[in-house]
Amino acid sequence: MTTVQRVAQIFGVVFILVALVGFYAGGMSMEADPATAPAIFGMFPVNLLHNIVHLLFGIWGLAASRSFTGAKQYAQIAGVLYIILAAVGYMSPDGFGMVPLGGNDVWLHVALGVILAAVGFTAKPATVAPTGSTI
Repeated sequence: MTTVQRVAQIFGVVFILVALVGFYAGGMSMEADPATAPAIFGMFPVNLLHNIVHLLFGIWGLAASRSFTGAKQYAQIAGVLYIILAAVGYMSPDGFGMVPLGGNDVWLHVALGVILAAVGFTAKPATVAPTGSTI
C-alpha cells in the first residue's frame, strides 16, 4: 500500500467516525449558524447535512484507498474541495444557510485540505526493486 493509499484509508475511517459522532451530537438538526449549531467536542459545529458530507467523504476515502490512482484522485480532489470549503466558511460562516462552516471549521478545513492536496499532488506510485542477479 502506497502512502497516498494509506492516507486515503486513514482519512476515510476518520471521516466516518466524525460523521457518527456528529450524528450523535447533532441528531437531525439542520441549524446552519455556527454559533448555535450542535458542536462536536464543543468546537466544531455540525448539522445533518454536514454529517452526511463527512460520511460520504469517508466512504469515498475507503473505496479510493484500494488503488493508487483512486487514492491520488481522492486526495487531490478532496484536498482542493476542503480548501474551497474553508474559504466559503470564512466568507459565509453559515454556508449560505445550509451548513455550519464558520468558526473552528475554517482552520480545520484548511489543515485537512492542505494535507490531502499535498499528499495527492506529490504522490508517486510504488516502485518495485529490480530482481535478478548482477554479473
